[in-house]
Amino acid sequence: MAQHIGYITLVVRDYDEAITYFTRTLAFDLIEDSPSIDREGRQKRWILIAPPGSTRTKILLAKASTVEETNRIGNQTGGRVFLFLHTDDFWRDYNAMTQKGVKFVREPEAEEYGTVAVFEDLYGNKWDLLELKKERD
Repeated sequence: MAQHIGYITLVVRDYDEAITYFTRTLAFDLIEDSPSIDREGRQKRWILIAPPGSTRTKILLAKASTVEETNRIGNQTGGRVFLFLHTDDFWRDYNAMTQKGVKFVREPEAEEYGTVAVFEDLYGNKWDLLELKKERD
């Protein structure tokens, strides 16, 4: 049996704001942006983004539609690192992200498993930028 994670939902304040940040600042690809209607009949959009070269897991941008969802924007994991952005060239991506104003909250470190730094997205979610020394499963 083969399985994989298809989508991970990221709750956002505004669709277009999130698309702009992820595609321009982090250079993610916009995979899909389609109109949709939720179960309550409200208009929404089905938006999938992914880092360049990513072939499986994608991020679903979901606009908050309730007070509870709005309260989770930027802190979906209680302050822990939420997502891990793997790269094949840490310094290339770190320098490009720094030049585009990405806020790093933990400076680069060489760890036994690879090179890593923690950054925050436009909402405050924490991400690891990570180049592994060897692939882990």
